Amino acid sequence: SEMCIRDSDIIYLMLVKILSELITLTIEVGKIIMSHRKNSGNFIMKSDNTPVTQADKESNELIINTLKKLTPNTPILSEESSNIPFSSRKSWDEYWLIDPLDGTRDFIDGSPDFCISIALIRNHYPDFGLIYSPFHKVHYYRLPSKSSIKLVGNKPHKISTKKPNRWEKIVVGRYSNNNKPLKNHLRSKTNFETFKLGSALKFCLIAEGVYDCYPKFGRCSEWDTAAGVYILEGAGGTVLDLNNNPLTYNFREDNLSPAFKAVGYQENLKDRSTAATSFVTEPIEI
Repeated sequence: SEMCIRDSDIIYLMLVKILSELITLTIEVGKIIMSHRKNSGNFIMKSDNTPVTQADKESNELIINTLKKLTPNTPILSEESSNIPFSSRKSWDEYWLIDPLDGTRDFIDGSPDFCISIALIRNHYPDFGLIYSPFHKVHYYRLPSKSSIKLVGNKPHKISTKKPNRWEKIVVGRYSNNNKPLKNHLRSKTNFETFKLGSALKFCLIAEGVYDCYPKFGRCSEWDTAAGVYILEGAGGTVLDLNNNPLTYNFREDNLSPAFKAVGYQENLKDRSTAATSFVTEPIEI
């Protein structure tokens, strides 16, 4: 009897095989980014009015070159090389989606909340996510259909969202003060406090139970959300657009993600707030 190996099994085995190389890669990229921190004020504005620094460029180059070696047949879409026309990428059923430095504005302002974000998209949805915080030297990752992991040093910890206390902890971006839809959304709520945190680390900190909810109404691109969405879902959370649909990837010319709410604990799942208590690690300092 022939063994039937599915595509998904092959992808899983490939990712397991290269995971340690991706972790080594992100540590190296993190060192490059950190070495530019003291002159992070040197940046230029791109045509979409977002800043780009030397750190973005060098990080992008090393990630792309390494991924090309590790998976020569898998195309790559990156924030810093996003000019691949939709006509040529709409046929991709699998590709790497990366943000070599997510939270560039935070980085320029001297905040520690920036990260490297790498996702593998298959059939318009993430199937692997890896986020690394160079400042805190912490990785978060999720292999296909597995639970999400926080890696501190070489110790992996399973992470899990938590049931909110009486006060819901809502986390938003540092630059979302003037976002009218967000203000209206918060006005409609009671019993909450807000925290500010840059980059896709918001998804990770909800995934490990530090915060409860991240409402996003401002501009957001697919490389900003993919890895974070997959990691949060692997810890018990959900990310849905305002029509309660999951986000999708590579259906649009502009690579923009819609407004969404990322939520940690799900009432309709069985009470899993204690599922991973033995693995809980100290939240990263903010």
